[in-house]
Amino acid sequence: MEKKWWHDKVAYQIYPKSFYDSNGDGIGDIPGIISKLDYLKDLGVDIVWLSPCYPSPLADQGYDISDYYGIDPRFGTMEDMEKLIAEAKKRDMYILMDLVVNHCSDEHEWFKKACEDPNGKYGGFFYLRDKEEGKRPTNWRSYFGGSVWDDLPGTDKQYLHVFHKKQPDLNWENPELREEVYKNINWWLEKGLGGFRIDAIMNIKKALPLHDYEPDRDDGLCSVRAMLAQAEGIGEFLGEMRDRTFRKYDAFSVGEVFSEKPEELPDFIGENGYFSSIFDFNATIFGKSGKGWYDASAITPEDYKNCCFQAQERVGGVGFLSNIIENHDQPRGVSYYIPQGDCCPESKKMLAALNFMLRGIPFIYQGQELGMENVPFSSIEEVDDISSQDEYLVALNAGLSPEEALDAVARYSRDNARTPMQWSDEPHAGFTEGEPWLRVNPNYRTINAAAEQSDPSSVWNFYKRLIALRKDPLYAETIVYGVLEPFLRERHNLMAYYRKGEKTLLVIGNYQKKEQDVTLPAPCKKVLLNNYPEVSMEGRTIRMQGYQALILEM
Repeated sequence: MEKKWWHDKVAYQIYPKSFYDSNGDGIGDIPGIISKLDYLKDLGVDIVWLSPCYPSPLADQGYDISDYYGIDPRFGTMEDMEKLIAEAKKRDMYILMDLVVNHCSDEHEWFKKACEDPNGKYGGFFYLRDKEEGKRPTNWRSYFGGSVWDDLPGTDKQYLHVFHKKQPDLNWENPELREEVYKNINWWLEKGLGGFRIDAIMNIKKALPLHDYEPDRDDGLCSVRAMLAQAEGIGEFLGEMRDRTFRKYDAFSVGEVFSEKPEELPDFIGENGYFSSIFDFNATIFGKSGKGWYDASAITPEDYKNCCFQAQERVGGVGFLSNIIENHDQPRGVSYYIPQGDCCPESKKMLAALNFMLRGIPFIYQGQELGMENVPFSSIEEVDDISSQDEYLVALNAGLSPEEALDAVARYSRDNARTPMQWSDEPHAGFTEGEPWLRVNPNYRTINAAAEQSDPSSVWNFYKRLIALRKDPLYAETIVYGVLEPFLRERHNLMAYYRKGEKTLLVIGNYQKKEQDVTLPAPCKKVLLNNYPEVSMEGRTIRMQGYQALILEM
């Protein structure tokens, strides 16, 4: 495999609105990010991905972009953005921005011009169809509920939006549209960006001609995923985008890819892949139901183990996955992957070790390094996220009580990850001197960066040690490029695997509260990392404490 500059890096995702507020308006901003770069450098972070900070009406928290060439005044100025890139560079860090090009905002200039002249140039930038009384062009349901079709204001046409109605889909079949996208990507790369995280990219290719599919709910609609499963030829768009943009700048690109076919994997992340990497969503999508969140199955330790191993086996040596425990679209991983009632510093560290040592590029989401948890909800009025609000209605319509519907939403809500970063035990967790845009998790008094940085046994310091191990010259080659082989895979609630390269490392996690013994196949040379003060070992048999995690050199 040709070695690339990003292979050995550690990435960190920032949700700008909730990271750090520098001016007291209750909203995180770019100057706030700049002020925390040394915090990230101290942790060991190399790549920083910013969720969208472009101008936006925030119908979907910035994923509805009204100007691809600007910075939303809520977050700062273009000068602030340029300073962030420069300050990161001084620290040998790279900034990634979010590339959101399946759709734009209905307040974007292109869409406004399409409304003025639907048969003109900009009408061709969108999927427009003639309006028929009492009938939609297709029966697809959007990701946020309801039809994907809405009336194009001031016209006799309708437009397609697979997400929110304020997020009209861009027509990638139109070469003029693609030219505008590439021009914008290159404009940002010229500014010194390290690359992009690419949002919802599998949606850019529709199955043509557009037509109905079998309804899957009582509303007579079908999930838009039914159409995507039939779409073919996305590689022509993705290959062209790679050649016209990322490749020219040796930029890092990581795709939000949910539905690639197994045989297509080399096309996506192989030597000549469309992207540098794609996220592993195996565990995040496990147990989900087409009926809605209320019908989803909880993931068990065995499920989590199998999801991780299946993803690793699927990719093999083809390329690099980007491994996550959580992101801005997920609940907090420690509340999701650790059995209810077992959330504690030891179990949080175990989850960190098991995920971090997988082959691939580790991505930390802001607050993950502190072990931040889901926020308690007492009513649906406290929920900001549009998808959570829709899922609450879906649950009610399915016959659940308001209490049951709220419970289903609370477990999966994206608001869990979007509550302000917990910097200290000061008011509003030190995030802002004003009133925060979204309420702070009340546990900030005990879970916060200031307390954890000064506590050698904290979750934060465990992450710091994990990153240091990944960068240790003695072990880096093995951890970055070594193969992964499961160990004792059939053992219940034990997740263990080798990383084999120049060295042989064994990662073991006792994924339960109860102790269990593990007999090593060979002598242990050295304990590289342990989330407990000591190891209980007799001969080659280790008595693993509840949620104990070990990284051993064999």
